[in-house]
Amino acid sequence: MANVVEIDGSFGEGGGQILRTTLALAALTGRPVRIYNIRAKRPRPGLQRQHLVSVKAVAELSSARVEGLRLGSTEIVFHPGPIRGGRFKFDIGTAGSVTLVLQAVLPVAAFAPSPVHLWIRGGTDVPWSPPVDYVRFVLRRLLEKMGYFFDINLRRRGHYPKGGGIVEVEVAQPPRRLAPVELAERGALLYIEGLSHAVRLPRHVAERQARAAEAMIRSSLPDIPVKIEIEWYEPNRDPHLGPGSGIVVWAVGQRSVLGGDALGAKGKPAEKVGEEAARKLIEDLKTGKGLDRHASDMMITYAAVACGRSVLGGAKLTKHAWTNLYVVKRILPEIRADFIEGGELEKPFILEIRGACIER
Repeated sequence: MANVVEIDGSFGEGGGQILRTTLALAALTGRPVRIYNIRAKRPRPGLQRQHLVSVKAVAELSSARVEGLRLGSTEIVFHPGPIRGGRFKFDIGTAGSVTLVLQAVLPVAAFAPSPVHLWIRGGTDVPWSPPVDYVRFVLRRLLEKMGYFFDINLRRRGHYPKGGGIVEVEVAQPPRRLAPVELAERGALLYIEGLSHAVRLPRHVAERQARAAEAMIRSSLPDIPVKIEIEWYEPNRDPHLGPGSGIVVWAVGQRSVLGGDALGAKGKPAEKVGEEAARKLIEDLKTGKGLDRHASDMMITYAAVACGRSVLGGAKLTKHAWTNLYVVKRILPEIRADFIEGGELEKPFILEIRGACIER
């Protein structure tokens, strides 16, 4: 197809992230894209409910026409139009991840000509996706360093399998231009915070998660202040549809913020949940890099469209990050992206990106 960028959805980790990054960059550049082999490496290939909603959400914000948009489809062609602001409502209809839908639409909302209000229902704390608290307390703060400010309000949590979580995002003043960031190193650690929650479960579940995480952090970083809050609801006032628990801990440094997270599961002791989140954070902090293993792939998209030279230091080069690099280079061939340090999978790295300077 003439002038259509072709993206192989089976590249790298071969999952939904290729779809989400491609959609966001297509909307921002106005370049039509054809994505084939969508989620080819997953047990159930093709578009599932969460992915359908991601496509529909970006399509609504970018006035796009989409070919092949149906459940199970392994190929779509996305023809973006003008980005617009307004109020948008999306219901995944399952426990599909709200935060992964946000991963697709938040870059687009940053370039809207007027305020954007998003209402999304689905899973807020589900496997294989960032918990909503990670977006609230880590990713949002990193994006503020690029001049992108938004409010994210958690109205109700949604866990697998019932979902029903509700999140609202308000972008009152879309920046329409992103500043570059220098996040090679985190700098000196200032303090660590966290939020441990349990819904439709006894309060002690959230408390045990928090105690275990705090104990592990204090034993590894004895001189750093730690405060983990508890979120729990009285049984007769709990608005959630099903049981679930989880914890997110985040470390604030002089230059950056890094996070670690874990979810509860049937038969998984609360102590194991807390220790898992703390262990992830401690491992990433030990590298000294400015971004944890998850933010280091998410921030690539934003750095690729920013105006200027960004430097991203990642605690671990995941397949998601490697895959994201492939996508941004395919859609934005004008950018420069070079490893200053590292470049091997599962190893720390420093990546320099000279962005395409998209402005609206």
